Formats: sequence, structure tokens, C-alpha cells
Amino acid sequence: MAERLEEASNKQVILRDYVSGFPKESDFEVRTSKVRLNVAEGSKSVVVKNLYLSCDPYMRSRMRNLTGSYVPPYTPGSPITGYGVARVIDSGHPNFKKGDLVWGITGWEEYSLITELETVFKIEHTDVPLSYYTGILGKFIPFISFKLLKVQKTRVRLSSSFSHPNKKAFNLFFVECPYCLRM
Repeated sequence: MAERLEEASNKQVILRDYVSGFPKESDFEVRTSKVRLNVAEGSKSVVVKNLYLSCDPYMRSRMRNLTGSYVPPYTPGSPITGYGVARVIDSGHPNFKKGDLVWGITGWEEYSLITELETVFKIEHTDVPLSYYTGILGKFIPFISFKLLKVQKTRVRLSSSFSHPNKKAFNLFFVECPYCLRM
């Protein structure tokens, strides 16, 4: 049976070159390329349509050619990456199926091919705005448990508890997600 090949136009945010000083618009370009919307037969990869992208402070250090950092620098000429929320378009992995919502590391582009699936997590709770997964829900869910206290028209208040190495429990209160880009 012949494999179906679907392609789409894919807008990407590209880092032109390493940045010195504060990043400015001229350090980036928006490039349009073609992307294959289905995974190769036998692949365990996932193709996603990005819905939200996070812009985080750590990304600034990745725009410089620093060595010895806890996170590697971006590659000039390639799309930058960061936390995002996406919908699965096609999957070769048994844990992800078409239509699943996921959060994790993705490209700053309309569609991403994700090959490192240990950086992507299925969204099980859709009773909060999806954009929250680019913030406190996404980054800390593997480490904390949370319970919904109050849902207001545009805000969700969460109480999160986790244990510190000195065995004390901490309660944190979070509201909204200020650093989020809607695709």
C-alpha cells in the first residue's frame, strides 16, 4: 500500500545569528517552508500543530554562544525551541494518537516533528485554559500535584503542594500565564 504524503506551509521563527546584548527583532526572521504532516512508516515520531508557545527568560541565554550552560545554545539558521502546547496531527508512537493535546519542547513554528518524545507530555486536564500548560501547569506538573480551587472568568487559582528536600511542605498560589504566545 502506498504511503500517503501530506504537506503544508510552515511558518518558522529563525534565529539569524547569535545575539549580543538584548535581542531585537532584526535578530530573527520568519521563514516559510514546507513540512510533511505525517510521520514516516515505522517511525515513533509525532507531528504536531502548535497552538501556544512560551517565551521564557532562559531562552535569552540560548541565543548567545555560551559554553558550559545547563542548556545548549540555539543553532543560527534554525527555528528556536521552547515550551509549547500542540495538537497531534500524526503519530507513530503508541502513547500518542491523532487529536491528542500535548505540552513540552517544540519548535517556534506552526508544525513540528517531534522525535524526542521524552520532552512531550499528554494533556489530561482540559478544564483549565491550554495556555496555562506553557507556564506553571506545564513546567511543574511532573513534580507537584495540584487541585483546582476556584475558576473565575479569566483566571484559575491553583493550590500546589510539593516537598522540599528538607521534608517541609510548601503551598504555592499561581494566577494566569503572562508569557504565552497564541499561534
